[in-house]
Amino acid sequence: MKRPIGVKGFIWTIPIAAIVVLVPTAVVLAATGVSGFDGVVDSIESQYHVHATRIPMMGLVSLVAGAATHDGVRSLHVAEFEHFNATVDGQDLKQMVEKKLGPGWALMVRETSRNSGEQTLIYCHPEGKHMGLFIIDREHNEMDVVQVSVDPDHLNESIGKYEHQGAHAAAVDD
Repeated sequence: MKRPIGVKGFIWTIPIAAIVVLVPTAVVLAATGVSGFDGVVDSIESQYHVHATRIPMMGLVSLVAGAATHDGVRSLHVAEFEHFNATVDGQDLKQMVEKKLGPGWALMVRETSRNSGEQTLIYCHPEGKHMGLFIIDREHNEMDVVQVSVDPDHLNESIGKYEHQGAHAAAVDD
């Protein structure tokens, strides 16, 4: 005579079912890796054995920046690597960033100092009426990674406002 499984037998099937479902999912996600801002930061951390400091409550800062600029600036992400003493090959860094950013991002500025090891990479990506910017700046023993989305028209208006004030101040000084 067969004995019914009961509650005790059923409880053991839940963890087994979870393992059967979650392990393949984790393997697939690990194989694809993280992309975008987090992918670049994670890759820098693992390749150069450094730890990024991420600005706490950056989501709130991004929200406030969007409101203060009337949606001129949004989606702000910042990571800072202090005590970055590793030697960085500019071409390797560029390839790693481009792999993690994915298609659609275009290198706009690449500057590498031969003497000091300072490097700057600036990528852009169209995002509707906004322009996504991804910036990596390595200077001395520090590397900063910034991603932001800006409205070019709004930015141009803001710059024009300050240029006008600066020109007026220069004329008054003469």
